[in-house]
Amino acid sequence: MPNIKTERILENPALAIDHAGEGELLVLMHGIGGNRTNWTEQVKALSEYFHVVAWDARGYGDSDDYEGELDFNDFARDLSRVLDHFGVEKSHIAGLSMGGRISQSFYAMYPERVKTLSLIATFTGFKNFTDAEKQKFIDLRLKPLVEEGKAVMDIAPVVAKTLIGPNATEAQYQQLVDSMKCLHKESYIKTVRATTMFDQTAVLEKIAVPTLLVYGENDGLTRPDLGKKMAERIKGCEFNIIPKSGHLINLEQPELFTEIMRNFLLKHRG
Repeated sequence: MPNIKTERILENPALAIDHAGEGELLVLMHGIGGNRTNWTEQVKALSEYFHVVAWDARGYGDSDDYEGELDFNDFARDLSRVLDHFGVEKSHIAGLSMGGRISQSFYAMYPERVKTLSLIATFTGFKNFTDAEKQKFIDLRLKPLVEEGKAVMDIAPVVAKTLIGPNATEAQYQQLVDSMKCLHKESYIKTVRATTMFDQTAVLEKIAVPTLLVYGENDGLTRPDLGKKMAERIKGCEFNIIPKSGHLINLEQPELFTEIMRNFLLKHRG
């Protein structure tokens, strides 16, 4: 199994990545409360077949913070720089939750650079939720940090409980809590504000590359019915529901999730 290498690349802001393997590039992107370590099992497993990269998005993990407010499309521009760094024109693009929304944004901006899309536990925008659901999402994450002066480590156990499925182990829950404790407070606040204003609904019918959608049976945030509605608008896509999983599918059901991704990607390699 290839060794995982860690780099900090691409100034303004610099981005931290883990990568391993050779061959076609596959980029894995974490959710709004995660970092690149959420993907370690998939980097190990899939690097037998691909050159796999897992990043810390700007303002996350070991990547740099940045000045000013966040334009959500900045993530897609950063992803383009990752492809440039490795000298490739096209990549397999995969993302969970916010990472899936970055994937949609990247496709909208750079369709010629996408070989396949894997959209995991994600949605197109907060127009999919009621005003009350959207406000609950914001209040849970921002109110303690902005109005009550708390640190991210204070909200991590509470937010993680809302994301993890009922069949998750204590170790899987703690892995999610630990990743959330590494959030950069100010960058996280900017990301939550930007993501709730961003929408990619218009992109779905334009997707013309092989696309995989994966949802957790017990995901209370991105319910499988949201994924099914997306799948109905993406021509020829594959849709999967993974049983006994909440929002963090790749952590909660890593073997089944990785098998589904591997089978999909190998069909479209070359």
